[in-house]
Amino acid sequence: MSKVVYEGWMVRYGRRKIGRSFIHMRYFVLENRLLAYYKRKPQDNQVPIKTMLIDGNCRVEDRGLKTHHGHMVYVLSVYNKKEKYHRITMAAFNIQEALMWKEKIESVIDKHQESQVANGNKYVSFEYKSGMDNGRTASSSDHESQFSAQEDEDDAPPDLLRRTTIGNGPPDSIFDWTQDFDSELSNQNANNQAFSRKHWRLLQCQNGLRIFEELLEVDYLPRSCSRAMKAVGVVEATCEEIFGLVMSMDGTRFEWDCSFQYGSLVEEVDGHTAILYHRLQLDWFPVFVWPRDLCYVRYWRRNDDGSYVVLFRSREHENCGPQPGYVRAHVESGGFNISPMKSQNGKPRTQVQHLMQIDLKGWGVGYISSFQQHCLLQMLNSVAGLREWFAQTDERGATPRIPVMVNMASSSVSSKKTQRMFELSVPSAPSLDQTNAANRNSVLMDEYSDEDEEQMPEAEQEAYPTKSDNDFKRTALEEEPIEKIDLSCFSGNLRRDDRDNSRNCWTISDGNNFRVRSQHFCYNKTKIPAGKHLMDLVAVDWFKDTKRMDHVARRQGCAAQIASQMGLFSLVFNVQVPGSTHYSMVFYFVTKELVPGSLLHRFVDGDDEFRNSRLKLIPSVPKGSWIVRQSVGSTPCLLGKAVDCNYIRGPKYLEVDIDIGSSTVANGVLGLVIGVITTLVVDMAFLVQANMTDELPERLIGAVRVSHIELSSAIVPKLDTDPS
Repeated sequence: MSKVVYEGWMVRYGRRKIGRSFIHMRYFVLENRLLAYYKRKPQDNQVPIKTMLIDGNCRVEDRGLKTHHGHMVYVLSVYNKKEKYHRITMAAFNIQEALMWKEKIESVIDKHQESQVANGNKYVSFEYKSGMDNGRTASSSDHESQFSAQEDEDDAPPDLLRRTTIGNGPPDSIFDWTQDFDSELSNQNANNQAFSRKHWRLLQCQNGLRIFEELLEVDYLPRSCSRAMKAVGVVEATCEEIFGLVMSMDGTRFEWDCSFQYGSLVEEVDGHTAILYHRLQLDWFPVFVWPRDLCYVRYWRRNDDGSYVVLFRSREHENCGPQPGYVRAHVESGGFNISPMKSQNGKPRTQVQHLMQIDLKGWGVGYISSFQQHCLLQMLNSVAGLREWFAQTDERGATPRIPVMVNMASSSVSSKKTQRMFELSVPSAPSLDQTNAANRNSVLMDEYSDEDEEQMPEAEQEAYPTKSDNDFKRTALEEEPIEKIDLSCFSGNLRRDDRDNSRNCWTISDGNNFRVRSQHFCYNKTKIPAGKHLMDLVAVDWFKDTKRMDHVARRQGCAAQIASQMGLFSLVFNVQVPGSTHYSMVFYFVTKELVPGSLLHRFVDGDDEFRNSRLKLIPSVPKGSWIVRQSVGSTPCLLGKAVDCNYIRGPKYLEVDIDIGSSTVANGVLGLVIGVITTLVVDMAFLVQANMTDELPERLIGAVRVSHIELSSAIVPKLDTDPS
């Protein structure tokens, strides 16, 4: 009898052959022993995209946090020990959902093992614990732990009956202050004696926290390095909710960490280890004292008792050298220990310990004890910030998202460029609703991008030969046309302005800003800069009316009509924006003639089904708020599958009316965009997707950049009666 064990929307996570990750929102179903996922919630007799039969040989691998276009997701990989290359990789934006799927799949594995043992068969496997292999460190790559289960488990002791593989242990350079060490281990690690947890004394109580100072047992400690101190407090929230906030480096952190100024990802080592850049907000005589920053390695893990450990220690990195205007501080040891407690009055309770031992450096004030203690207490006070953040938050069911971070620029940049990067990168703190909407919209948009591509094992990726962009340079297709079109004949009500920082205007966007499928995409999934456009963008109109404006190419005097009189062919894209006032932005692309038999020619003369399956848009927001950039993204989107498109074929033109309001996902993104449209610079590239070898490489129909559009500049068009 069919029984659904668990089901729901999850992120389909994987890597293409060229090593770039991809995510799609997919509906996963665990039914009896069958794990499957679908593009949409399955109906009767719907065929899944991929399935896997769960038995006693299956493993659930916790691959930790992975980054995709700034989004951090918790990744699980389910595979069969006997068929390692047959696997399903899934992910979630919150760790609770990932843990729930892990628990459900493990329960199915356990039941199947028990049934086989009862029938006289023998399933023996083991649980890989971090630290079992002292030769492995977190600096190793993910593919080393992908298949951590032994090839031959028949020789293993029969009492080790588990089926989970867990990520790597902490790097050797990080001291785990959350562990109890006996005297023998302390003798083996003499360098770490300064961080022993044996002797702590209560220093003070502050903001409802107990502040402890470590009693040192070492003879030497640099004068500028403070003693290790920790803050201990109780927060009425689950461990998972607190962990989500602690790991964040986005605008949410400003609401609970008063020592945080800016943070970014320097390098993702593996699912549990990352190197971060962090600027501190320390208010101790800021006029005279230079600000401090940090470059450190962060490791995290989840223990069997449900607690979370996050560890810090400074390290150098080639892409994160000293920054102009900052003193590079050094974290000797630090982090969070987040442990569950018994609930009270039905409310979850968690003990949070925050430890920090830091050398603030500097030639003068670094040696002043009051400066050291003030700054250290300010950092430790974040535990009180966590407590108050949850006490004043009603939406307890909505977990704060895991960080969206941008890569750190090279230390070789000039002071001016670094400051400019910092100003553009530090976002204002968005609301929780906006953040969740950005996560949902940006991932759901991926559903209508390129079809699911099979994940390639990461060990195989490194050996897979890839060609550089230079191997696919365009030749004859890139040549300038012998006869150029006279653009002076065309005009629209939105002006063209090629200068930087211009407002309420458009310009042609460089095709090399967009990456398209290469000549060899069918074999190695490589993409290359798009290069020159197939058609010329000659005019842009910006219209408004009380109703939706269809078939605008029939308007007398428009660029399409003028092109037709000149014997030219036009492709018109009418992007329709719904609302109490309807808006349309119309782009007119013109060419002398279509090449017979070309992909573009087949698109123009094809039926609507073919057009819907091929018309692709590549969006980008080079300038705008963080929330808008994350919502819009830069993932190619098949327009005909995402929104309703209406095609009007004229004698010398094809108009595509793109109804943004027909999609709830697109409407969600539009709701974020329309309110701040005057602050945005938006790039759009239109092309016909190439699926066959003879259609490659892909070519852009054209690309446009619109800058700081004013709603008030739209005009009401005079449209002739539509003969259709």
